[in-house]
Amino acid sequence: MRRLLLAAPFLLVLHAAAQAPEDSRPPLFFREDWKEIAAVAPVTQEHVANPALLLGLYGPGKDGVRKSHHDTPKDDPYYIWLGSCPSSCAIALRSKEAFVDLTGLAKVRWRTKQSGFRNLRLTLKLASGMWLVSDYAEGPTVDWHESEFAIAGIRWRRLNIETIVEGAWVEKPDLSKVDEIGWTELAPGGNTPASSRVDWIEVYGKPVKR
Repeated sequence: MRRLLLAAPFLLVLHAAAQAPEDSRPPLFFREDWKEIAAVAPVTQEHVANPALLLGLYGPGKDGVRKSHHDTPKDDPYYIWLGSCPSSCAIALRSKEAFVDLTGLAKVRWRTKQSGFRNLRLTLKLASGMWLVSDYAEGPTVDWHESEFAIAGIRWRRLNIETIVEGAWVEKPDLSKVDEIGWTELAPGGNTPASSRVDWIEVYGKPVKR
């Protein structure tokens, strides 16, 4: 009996090891941190630093999406600001060469700053043309904040890209071919007291040829 009791934990450890997923972390698909040139609204393709990326602006308030920067403080970055959107707006980036597979251990890293009650949400355009918006949201912070989150842990709703309004839940969407990646507040800009800022974004996923 004693021999059986000792063997059981050992077998459980072996079973757990056999079930552990392979650590196949995807590469950096793209990073964007914007050219250090004069601020403008709406932001244009000229402000995109990564030559492999195309810019998209969406929603009734898209002309208010601003590339911003201030001379003081001296470490103020060149960033995307949604605070001047007169109504809901969104911004997205698209690779010229490839879709991205955001399954498995895919993730996003970004440096953001939100004020007021603003929450920044990830948006995806699938190869099918469907747009999604994340339940995950980056909330208000006192200062610039770097964060990282796994795509696998997110739930998604449909996004009406014309109105920037969320719709029904989408269970288990196919994220193996994602066309565009961006963000929105799902709200009009509230200027400095209620707005979001994105300094840079990194997307980790496997490229899929277009």
